[in-house]
Amino acid sequence: MSTEIRQLQPQQLWNRFADLNAVPRGSKKEERVIAFMKNFGENLGLETIEDEVGNVIIKKPATPGMENRMTVVMQSHLDMVHQKNGDTNFDFDTQGIDMYIDGDWVRAKGTTLGADNGLGVATIMAVLESKDIPHPAIEALFTIDEETGMTGAMGLKGGLLSGGILLNLDTEEDDEIGVGCAGGIDVTAKRTYNEEETPEFKIGYKITVKGLQGGHSGMQIHEGLGNANKLMNRVLFDGFENYGLRISEIDGGSLRNAIPRESNAIVAIDAVHEDAFLLEIALISNTIKKELKTMEPDLEITISKAETPAKIMDLGVQEGLTRALYAAYNGVYRMSADIPELVETSNNIARVVVKDGTIHIGCLTRSSVESSKMDLANTLRATFELTGCEVEFSGDYPGWTPNMDSAILKVMTKLYEDLNGEKPHVAACHAGLECGILGTNYPDMDMISFGPNIKGAHSPDERVQISSVQKYWNFVLEILKEIPVK
Repeated sequence: MSTEIRQLQPQQLWNRFADLNAVPRGSKKEERVIAFMKNFGENLGLETIEDEVGNVIIKKPATPGMENRMTVVMQSHLDMVHQKNGDTNFDFDTQGIDMYIDGDWVRAKGTTLGADNGLGVATIMAVLESKDIPHPAIEALFTIDEETGMTGAMGLKGGLLSGGILLNLDTEEDDEIGVGCAGGIDVTAKRTYNEEETPEFKIGYKITVKGLQGGHSGMQIHEGLGNANKLMNRVLFDGFENYGLRISEIDGGSLRNAIPRESNAIVAIDAVHEDAFLLEIALISNTIKKELKTMEPDLEITISKAETPAKIMDLGVQEGLTRALYAAYNGVYRMSADIPELVETSNNIARVVVKDGTIHIGCLTRSSVESSKMDLANTLRATFELTGCEVEFSGDYPGWTPNMDSAILKVMTKLYEDLNGEKPHVAACHAGLECGILGTNYPDMDMISFGPNIKGAHSPDERVQISSVQKYWNFVLEILKEIPVK
């Protein structure tokens, strides 16, 4: 696996990426990668700090002749999203990522690749260990838990960094220079319910939604991808309305920042309606597949006989749940009026679990406008409260307001045009970047975000373009040469 990856150019970057991907590093399970990064810095003889929340800071002095330039903070996050295909046998807690080359792309076998944000981490590592790259004084900031709460960025205290410029290496289009991003908030609805004994005349079935692409719930929310939780609810609602379908269990989606790819439900139906029910499920499945055939060609909605569940949901609670999930907003809520083609506000119904008398629904609401974010969050809150759920807001983090007068933006825009013969796309994005949070304790820091082409982040289809990494690496080297004087 790593042998052919390590031969790619630039070798120093790909070697560090291979090293990093050998270390399990799921969000909130970063102990091993924190130790890995600390050992890396200490073995280089560089000042290495672990702060009180687990962020790692490695400081490297300027190379000769660059001492009068502004100190640069190079920043990426250590954690990665853990997603795998249903038929992939893989343990993220013990195994390193199994990578391979596919033409001009590097992929992983059945899992997420970790290019988000491992390519950024590897870039910084390559610069830190280099002996021939001109650069100003560097403060390398490796944050934790970006993907499930940004607690690393939130816990970084003021005063640990002295840099005046921050280069965030977490953008996924190599022609884009990021100057702003969305904030986000988790909306979680919960309730308990009474279970009923399943009547003797009912029989059990398992319904499965699978084969969806999934993807990043910020960067890809506008693409019209299928949401497994919404599709499953559509099937359940139809079965209940027409054939008295009763729900025993639902398990849909996974991470809050990933568009859900799969959902499974155990249901009970009247035996007398079995043939008509199966025909109805086939009809609605075909209808949904036709609607999504362009974006989701591999979508499957299957139904199979299962052991009749011992218990089912209380009828009134089931009615409320299916109606609430139908009404709950999913996808793009509002486009920006100020920045063309930018999603302003969206929601991802990421997780739906119904089991053993408990309902859990998890959403991630994003927006570049704080008031709009809370408007949609309150819309969801009202929807779920109407069905008896208790709703909690958590993980609230701010967006990053664009600064079009940024000095480093002007430097990078000119450099990009000189290197590539075209202007870069200067834009805000709908993903959650750490810049907005870091700016609360470092308000005077000039921030920018960029990176190589990464597709399918947060899904097993994640891949990074080899030629783009070379283009991006050359850009990094030129930026470090042109950092303004103090």
